[in-house]
Amino acid sequence: MTRFARPLAAAIIMLGLGAAAPLHAEDFSSAQRSEIEKIIREYLVQHPEVLQEATTELEKRTALAETEKARSAIKNHTEVLFNSAHQVTLGNPAGDVTFVEFFDYNCGYCKRAMADMLELMGKDAKLKVVLKEFPVLGPGSIEAAQVAVAVRMQDKSGKKYLEFHQKLLGGRGQADKARAMAVAKEVGLDMARLEKDLKSDEVAKTIEENMKLAEALGLNGTPSYVIGNDVVIGAVGLAALNQKIDAARAQ
Repeated sequence: MTRFARPLAAAIIMLGLGAAAPLHAEDFSSAQRSEIEKIIREYLVQHPEVLQEATTELEKRTALAETEKARSAIKNHTEVLFNSAHQVTLGNPAGDVTFVEFFDYNCGYCKRAMADMLELMGKDAKLKVVLKEFPVLGPGSIEAAQVAVAVRMQDKSGKKYLEFHQKLLGGRGQADKARAMAVAKEVGLDMARLEKDLKSDEVAKTIEENMKLAEALGLNGTPSYVIGNDVVIGAVGLAALNQKIDAARAQ
């Protein structure tokens, strides 16, 4: 019994309510309820730290429940999450750890986090990197993501895609179709084919798959990552990402 519950239980017993059967609100008279409420209020006023303890415990339990939910979702969507035919795969395709990033081309945090991803991929020869377009910041983001999918469709190696990705995500201003197409032209892609591919079912299927995955994983912002059995929300920095990769590798 917690430090908070013990005096309350004692108070109820003192009121002559220590019944063997479970008690319910209707078991108390109006006067008894008023007295119990008074005892609770007085106790909390005298011991406000109990509220902080309760809040901390609630946050801990909530975080644990969210972690378990995310891990269950990863397990249930393993194939499409790590090996989808619609994804961009960089780094070592046979790597022992897969690093999945959900991003938006208009996300300022994603722009800063791109350097982390590039450094990890450059230094870790055993890391498989998967990029998934997750356009959540408006129509321009959706347009840019659609162009990115079309870029991937004509670049199986991922080299042109990565060049396109760096220039578009690292550039200034709003990302939309016009800007994405300009970057695609700059990196030397076939623009006629790009326009044709933009109208294909593959583009819609890719974005839909990514959005459904994000929903299943409980992602609500960008960048978001899946590393091993863990979901990581936000631009947490290189050190934190390295720790997650090391933990996944140890598993």
